[in-house]
Amino acid sequence: MTRKKGQGALEFLIVIGAAVFLFAILMIIVYNNVSEVNREKERRIIENIALSVQDEISLAVKSTDGYSREFNIPEKIGSQDYTINITGSRIYIETEKNAVSYPVKDAEGNIKKGLNLIKKENGQVYLN
Repeated sequence: MTRKKGQGALEFLIVIGAAVFLFAILMIIVYNNVSEVNREKERRIIENIALSVQDEISLAVKSTDGYSREFNIPEKIGSQDYTINITGSRIYIETEKNAVSYPVKDAEGNIKKGLNLIKKENGQVYLN
């Protein structure tokens, strides 16, 4: 009889161990999927910011002299910090896990987080 009680306890521990193992595997899979969804969401946000700046500059280039407009760039993406700048004829946005680059028309100055002023004077587009 003692042998059966010991065997039952061992089988119970094996079943519990298998259940904990399967639960851990399931949690890892769920975490990876949620993490991938968050990275994709962040990527879409930074793409939208870059495209928005690209559109603002393009609109200013096509406008007549005297054009002026203010537009806002978010300080953070969710709770995450990022960098944004225009180098040469490209806009770059970079976070810890994502980066995008899009072409833009020539514009003097640089983009910043928060309120930005874009204007066109003497055929040249100026930022801030």
